[in-house]
Amino acid sequence: MFDPLVVELSRLQFALTALYHFLFVPLTIGLSILIAMMETVYVMTRRTIWRDMTKFWGVLFGINFALGVATGLTMEFQFGMNWAYYSHYVGDVFGAPLAIEGLMAFFLEATFIGLFFFGWERLSARAHLAVTWLMAIATNFSALWILIANGWMQNPVGAEFNPDTMRMEVTDFVAVLFNPVAQAKFVHTVSAGYVCGAVFVLGVSAWYMLRNRHVELARRSFVVASAFGVASALSVIVLGDESGYALTDNQKMKLAAIEAMWETEPAPASFTAVGIPSLADRKTYFAIHIPWVMGIIGTRSIDKQIPGIEQLVEHAEQRIRDGIPAYDALERLKVDRSDAEAREILKASGKDMGYALLLKRFVEDPRQATEQNIKDAAWSTVPGVPWLFFSFRIMVACGFVLLGVFGLSLWHTMREAEAPRWLFKLALFAMPLPWIAAEVGWFVAEFGRQPWIIEGVLPTFLATSQLGVWNLVITIAGFTLLYGALAVIEVRLMLAAIRKGPEISQVVDRMMTPQRRSGQLHPAE
Repeated sequence: MFDPLVVELSRLQFALTALYHFLFVPLTIGLSILIAMMETVYVMTRRTIWRDMTKFWGVLFGINFALGVATGLTMEFQFGMNWAYYSHYVGDVFGAPLAIEGLMAFFLEATFIGLFFFGWERLSARAHLAVTWLMAIATNFSALWILIANGWMQNPVGAEFNPDTMRMEVTDFVAVLFNPVAQAKFVHTVSAGYVCGAVFVLGVSAWYMLRNRHVELARRSFVVASAFGVASALSVIVLGDESGYALTDNQKMKLAAIEAMWETEPAPASFTAVGIPSLADRKTYFAIHIPWVMGIIGTRSIDKQIPGIEQLVEHAEQRIRDGIPAYDALERLKVDRSDAEAREILKASGKDMGYALLLKRFVEDPRQATEQNIKDAAWSTVPGVPWLFFSFRIMVACGFVLLGVFGLSLWHTMREAEAPRWLFKLALFAMPLPWIAAEVGWFVAEFGRQPWIIEGVLPTFLATSQLGVWNLVITIAGFTLLYGALAVIEVRLMLAAIRKGPEISQVVDRMMTPQRRSGQLHPAE
């Protein structure tokens, strides 16, 4: 039998390291595109202020990238150390995109980053611009591969269980690559990264404007970040809707839990704007519903139903019953690999074997499960509804607030009058919001998949290594201290670079007019 404490500590360790790592990833993605855009303007106009902007934001990008790589290494090793059975069971599928991601991050992306920093005096302007865009593209595609791997965990397509090796193996790598869940997660995550980059540039630029420092650089950066932020925030909202639609086909329980939809509603289902869900009572108190919204988002129609939690639990119970013969066939094949009858049974009902494995949480041999064991296992497929319900709404609220901040900033930059100081203060206060949204969004995606580490295939509690509790406690404490030290280093380096400011080129922009020197915030040419 598994040790529940080992499972929970293993989950906690991975969650802490992943949450910390994801503080750096979105900013790296967002800054890479903004830097490429700024250098493009420099090459087109030859105005040195845009070169100074590219170099300044590039320094901050480099600091953030280095910390992101350092924290990402830990996560790679955890798959083999803390999740050994998971790595053994699905390594043939999960390992390929993970390896490609490593190659992208540590070789291709790092190569272009090196050329970006050390190629200013060695490459022509156009060649350096090409390097910068390749750096940005490599940064974005580095995220693609890890999200393909994660998307497969959410929706395991293109693979099947091989009874000869007792492992999952790839049957269609193209299906793995073009997994709709993975593609939806990629575009949504990348857009969220663009929002992080835009808010960061907006906030730092606002800080300079409030202190009347580096005004020309800050003014232009503020304009670029405002426009880019509006487009990015809108794309996050639209692509988030697409992610919700993907859940309807592949992760119905997660969608029902996010909405605290206990019973199937008549189509089209309403969206619960606010409420207090209770898993114990299986009710949502003080709920305020917006008619039709959830049905349209989740099904793209007004006549298709979204199943509720109660109905999905009944479906899970049936799949558990159907999976028990597959489990029995698997046990027979472990004894005699030539058992043809067992192979046929496994082939017929193997798709439900993962549900039978849920019974191992309540009984050592699923074939000996009682009716109560089956019901308990079915209800274990329901994740923590209140946690998902509130986390999702925090994420959405942050997204709309940020859209408002970007919209106000862009509107003021399009006017001839000088922007008010309260706008810059608002941009500063908004800086934490994209990271809050990104972290709770990750939580919704991963916590909402529970109890599965691979949706419908392998329960999380069966995927861990055989580690001692104290081994996990010590490593969690060690990672906490290490990451705390890295956080201090990151913040100090970032603040030092921001306080120092950009290195202004010796060549003066002859086209700068006296009005531009005054620091008034109006549309950039």
